[in-house]
Amino acid sequence: MLQGFLSGLSGHLAPGGEGWLVLSDIAEHLGLRSRDALLDQFDDAGLEVVARLDTKPVHRKAADADDPLHAARAAEVTSLWRLRAASAPERS
Repeated sequence: MLQGFLSGLSGHLAPGGEGWLVLSDIAEHLGLRSRDALLDQFDDAGLEVVARLDTKPVHRKAADADDPLHAARAAEVTSLWRLRAASAPERS
């Protein structure tokens, strides 16, 4: 689903427009995806990061030491990624 969203985003943006993606990094803490792999997906889709806003979870499971995913949830950060179509490299 993420790859589909990213690969189609540029085609839906007005010139200079942004696409916003809200994404948790829990997959990274569980070893399911690396941060580099996510950034590579942005590059492969022809997108660049304009900005990123991060927040830590405050839900009950993030503090529940009995939760099997406690370590990942306690380290989790959810980010708002502001993305736009990458600029073409300048020719010299």
